[in-house]
Amino acid sequence: MRIIPLTKDVTLKRSIDQGTDAQREAVREIITSVKNEGDQAVELFTKKFDGVALSSSQFLVSKDEIASAYNRVDDKTIEIIREARDNIRDFHGRQVQQSWMTTKADGTILGQKVTPLDAVGVYVPGGRAAYPSTILMNVVPAQVAGVERIVMVSPPQKDGTLNDVVLVTANELGVEEIYKVGGAQGVAALAYGTETIAPVDKIVGPGNIYVALAKQQVFGTVAIDMIAGPSEIVVLADATAEPSYVAADLLSQAEHDPMASAVLVTNSSKLAEAVSEEVADQLQSLPKKDIAEASINDYGAIYVADSWNEAIAAVNELAPEHLELMVEGPWDVLPQIRHAGAIFLGKYSSEPVGDYFAGPNHVLPTNGTARFSSPLNVEDFTKKSSIISYSKQAIEDNGKKISAFARLEGLEAHARAVEYRLQTQSQQKNQ
Repeated sequence: MRIIPLTKDVTLKRSIDQGTDAQREAVREIITSVKNEGDQAVELFTKKFDGVALSSSQFLVSKDEIASAYNRVDDKTIEIIREARDNIRDFHGRQVQQSWMTTKADGTILGQKVTPLDAVGVYVPGGRAAYPSTILMNVVPAQVAGVERIVMVSPPQKDGTLNDVVLVTANELGVEEIYKVGGAQGVAALAYGTETIAPVDKIVGPGNIYVALAKQQVFGTVAIDMIAGPSEIVVLADATAEPSYVAADLLSQAEHDPMASAVLVTNSSKLAEAVSEEVADQLQSLPKKDIAEASINDYGAIYVADSWNEAIAAVNELAPEHLELMVEGPWDVLPQIRHAGAIFLGKYSSEPVGDYFAGPNHVLPTNGTARFSSPLNVEDFTKKSSIISYSKQAIEDNGKKISAFARLEGLEAHARAVEYRLQTQSQQKNQ
């Protein structure tokens, strides 16, 4: 890995792939076709892009398919999925916000009503890969929020089925609407609905560039979670850190994508050299060596700071998706961290612990957006309504102020709407 003396500018931002003009136009055409032609268009694109001829009556996964999947997934795997589900549910259960009301002395009642979304669509990447963690991290907070209808879409395998572990995980969560539909056509079906798939209010979950572009283009018709960039990790370490642990954790993100970023920030030149050697050694035996090596060469770095305060400032400037504190006193350092999607404290808190099992959500802000955004959470699946019940006394006390404020903005009808009530109250008093 490159060992770089820390300078003031430590940004390693990568441009998020916005797609080519041709890709954006292709997605636009797919969305328009699904919007206008419904199931027929979805059938056409499923055959074209996934190589599977499915009729609309075959989109919905059957109970027999789920039962068959259970026969091919071992009990130990199912138990792990269940335990992870329970951990994730317990963590997100602590995020629930309640509606509230407050009454003022003049009888005015103000408050906030928290309401879960009616329907949410979860996109799960498919094909040969299986991503049960994606299902858990997107479905569980929606369920905790109280979303009644959760729909899952995923591209079919070449035999027209979904991965066994994907089906088992979805069933363990109680997801009943699972469709063998993926790509931009799956996103469009969720946004606009077809004869088979009813529309939703929000779409969450990762996908390839066509899925990302489709989510961008349907935003406004529905809500979306985020357009995430490549994965990233920053390890903040001092001389007490174990080099092999640091290197392993850096590579855990580098293997995701050639554009993934893996960065060590330290005040120890000795540790920097040791980690660099460890990364080179551990790379050799990785199954995804080519991907991880490209990531390390292009977007990996070791920053050596002159002081600990400089190292902390660098971490906050990077605002990483994942931040590990491999330091002697991580809890003492934690208050100094302002910007990070997820923070892992101590040598046993390896990043994959958060990816799969601990409980916090692994859908995190990337590319420096942790400066202003948060992990996916229960609040993402709710909306809030303000409650205003103004009393007679309050309108008498404040009506003239409100109408004056309205006239400041040149809105006469606003002012009169309040003054009609004041006039009524005045007339009633004089009778």
